[in-house]
Amino acid sequence: MFERFSRTARVAVVLAQEEARDLGSDEIRPEHLLVAVLQSAGSGLDSLLAGHGLTVTAVRSRLAADVLDDADADALRTIGIDLKAVQDSVARSFGADALDNALSRSGRRRRRHLPFTRAAKKSLELSLREALAHKDNIIGCEHLLLGILRGGDPRAAGLLGEHVQPEALRAQIVALLDAAA
Repeated sequence: MFERFSRTARVAVVLAQEEARDLGSDEIRPEHLLVAVLQSAGSGLDSLLAGHGLTVTAVRSRLAADVLDDADADALRTIGIDLKAVQDSVARSFGADALDNALSRSGRRRRRHLPFTRAAKKSLELSLREALAHKDNIIGCEHLLLGILRGGDPRAAGLLGEHVQPEALRAQIVALLDAAA
């Protein structure tokens, strides 16, 4: 299937593995594919996504904020540390991407291959189906994003839904593909 991927879509798959590593994940999930698509999308798709506030920085920040979950925040609160206040202070002092950048340099990067989750594999398979449905011979980032949308992964859907209704985004991507045909 990967032989049908465009150069930018191949780059996205490689970047998804890096995103997963940077966030300390042991597997590649649809949200990692989403960030990777945002990084490697061509100008038409990039403009469409940016118009909805779907940027690498916005989604990556949301994912990085979730590295420490509610249980971690509760545990820290018991010893008098307000995790949200610490995160806000770091962002004010060092910039919005400071925690993201620290994660990527933290030494948690492992060089071994990370497997795709079932949901990520489903997104990739659905991207092929989307390309075939649009009579495209090559799978591009648009098809990858349509596959992520169609896959219905709750985490990826939530990240997208914070910025735009998934059905509306799907229609806009299809219109973009149709205009390019």
